[in-house]
Amino acid sequence: MKKKITYRAGRARRPQMLKDACVAPSFSAEVTPSSPMVRTQIYLSQVEHEFIQTEATRRDQPMAAVIRSFIDEKMTLPDDIWENNPLLAPPADPNFMGPEDGAINHDHYVYGGPKKWMKRKGKWVEAPPLPDDYYTNATGAAAYDRRLEEAK
Repeated sequence: MKKKITYRAGRARRPQMLKDACVAPSFSAEVTPSSPMVRTQIYLSQVEHEFIQTEATRRDQPMAAVIRSFIDEKMTLPDDIWENNPLLAPPADPNFMGPEDGAINHDHYVYGGPKKWMKRKGKWVEAPPLPDDYYTNATGAAAYDRRLEEAK
């Protein structure tokens, strides 16, 4: 039996591509009263169990309803996520130009490892493997580096 997934209507100014990439469809589906429930069993520590029991008593609801409400709370995106998201803010220095291969050779630039890709005749190709003594033999390392530079 296929489940019907209903999506919440978003504001028109939210970028649809980012919205779709942010939340997987299985998590953004709304739970309707006719949605079938799945029985599951969880283990709670004594402190967690007492907390849920106290919360259930305070709300005058069953423990299962309290746990479901906590899950629903975590599944909901805040309304201002598209306006106040620092990842979507413009860069601090809009004129900054990083290295051309910064995305594919990020380990080299971040951690100092060898480059995995190199540009050869205008196309990106996999860099040849490092010699075994690259880090211990300075002469061999320099020869390898010269060979890469000449190949450009």
